[in-house]
Amino acid sequence: MQDKIMRLAYFERWIDPVAEEILAREPRIELLRMSYADPVPETDERMKSIHAYQISPRTELLGPYFGDAALLEKCRSLLAISSTGAGYDMVDVAACTAAGVLVCNQSGTNANAVAEHALGLMLSLAKKIAVSDRVMRRGGDLDRFRMRASDLERKTVGIIGIGNIGTRTAKLCKDVIGMNVLAFDPYLSAEEIRRRGAAKVELDELLARSDFVTVHCPRTDETFGMFTVELFRKMKQSSYFINTARGGIHVEDDLADALAAGLIAGAGVDVFLSEPAQADHRLLSFENVIATPHIAGMTDGAMYNMASAAADQWITIMNGGIPPRLVNPEAWPKYSERFQKNMGFAPAALQAA
Repeated sequence: MQDKIMRLAYFERWIDPVAEEILAREPRIELLRMSYADPVPETDERMKSIHAYQISPRTELLGPYFGDAALLEKCRSLLAISSTGAGYDMVDVAACTAAGVLVCNQSGTNANAVAEHALGLMLSLAKKIAVSDRVMRRGGDLDRFRMRASDLERKTVGIIGIGNIGTRTAKLCKDVIGMNVLAFDPYLSAEEIRRRGAAKVELDELLARSDFVTVHCPRTDETFGMFTVELFRKMKQSSYFINTARGGIHVEDDLADALAAGLIAGAGVDVFLSEPAQADHRLLSFENVIATPHIAGMTDGAMYNMASAAADQWITIMNGGIPPRLVNPEAWPKYSERFQKNMGFAPAALQAA
């Protein structure tokens, strides 16, 4: 039967050791641990024969090991690339598809963690938790009436992108807090968005009505630079902007300009275009900004879920199955030919949606 070894490369470590524990039980998977500290020619030589690549998170990923055309040119036996979490913007999906390389992610495995973080930022901003803490530590004006906060109950939250994380955010906001939930997602019907716990609206209406605007869409060519000062002008002056998705979806200088001009009341930002953000970053100078270093999905439970899901997905791929979180199904025909050539048997047939 199938007895060829699938060589799976990763750099430094998995986000949770459970992945290695699971994969170590598979005799037909050979794990190759790479180190960014090793000389590039040496690492490139090792990666020439890999079939699988578990790519590092964007914050830790170093060149020249992005999932781009240059890497595909060096790794001619590569069959699939898997991201750590839901995001896969460090992978050139079009180049992978053209080369017959699958792209997979771990969509849904960290949904609760990120949704809770987004809600935490909303609560901290509305309740002035972070700013009050800063004032107390500085020994400033402790007149508590100047720290009058707002309730989230009966407020309106607008969700940009209502996939796994957006859906969980909608549930927390609606069922736990008692908020009204709107969503903008051009790829879903009003009926489907209603099933996910929100009312479908167009973007301008969402911005005009929401007390909180929270971003949960992937970073793509379509969404990169989406939030500019023009969109911030369409929000309420009393509203807050939250981004726990990806840096670059909002233009950072435009967000700073909007805050400086009083166009919005504040922001909660977990993601930056260049990470980690430096202490002199312009957004960090605002009292009404809460910033975290891309940690929304870094909980014990989420990291375990992401690592175990990735390991299970690699086992599915090794056995010729269809990975459950496949990003580019259009790559399947060419991938199937390459898989059979490299692994000695044909993978399953991909059924048309």
